[in-house]
Amino acid sequence: MTTRITTIDDQAPERITLRVEGSLHLEEAEELERTYSGLQRDEAGRVSIDLSGISFVDSQSASVLCRLRNLGVELVGLHFFVQRVIEAAENCGD
Repeated sequence: MTTRITTIDDQAPERITLRVEGSLHLEEAEELERTYSGLQRDEAGRVSIDLSGISFVDSQSASVLCRLRNLGVELVGLHFFVQRVIEAAENCGD
């Protein structure tokens, strides 16, 4: 399944959501990180990433998601599996 990243302007002021659908591998996660960096350069405000449409995330992508969360990105819509992979990636950095 291909990955799709969609930018959604939230109804809340100064907030943007990036909706991710499909499988998240390192290449797509790095694209997500570049998209976030671009939004920050444009001073877009707070960013959240909606992962409710993700069917798979690998450990390298989970590390990228951890970095984004540490930068203040809110990760929403996490399925149990995705949440566990991200938690495992966080523990590897300890």
